[in-house]
Amino acid sequence: MSRIEIYTTKYCPYCVAAKSLLSRKGVEFTQIDVSGDTKGRSQMAARAKGRTTVPQIFIDSIHVGGFDDLYALDQSGRLDALLGKDAAVKPVD
Repeated sequence: MSRIEIYTTKYCPYCVAAKSLLSRKGVEFTQIDVSGDTKGRSQMAARAKGRTTVPQIFIDSIHVGGFDDLYALDQSGRLDALLGKDAAVKPVD
């Protein structure tokens, strides 16, 4: 499985959506809360090539981007490969 890191802040609806999508995929991720953490946000921006909005998502050494980028990868069918999964984990109804 891939190592997933997601930079977030409190009360961020896009952060919640990104974490929800990753959870539905059945993968574990490390959340890094940068709320009020100027040093942490600076580190995030450096890793994210200047992007300062949250969430910022990294899968292994790949900077995925924000929620819209993560969602687009999922819709195109490319997210599972990045996550090291052969097929999507679908919820049981």
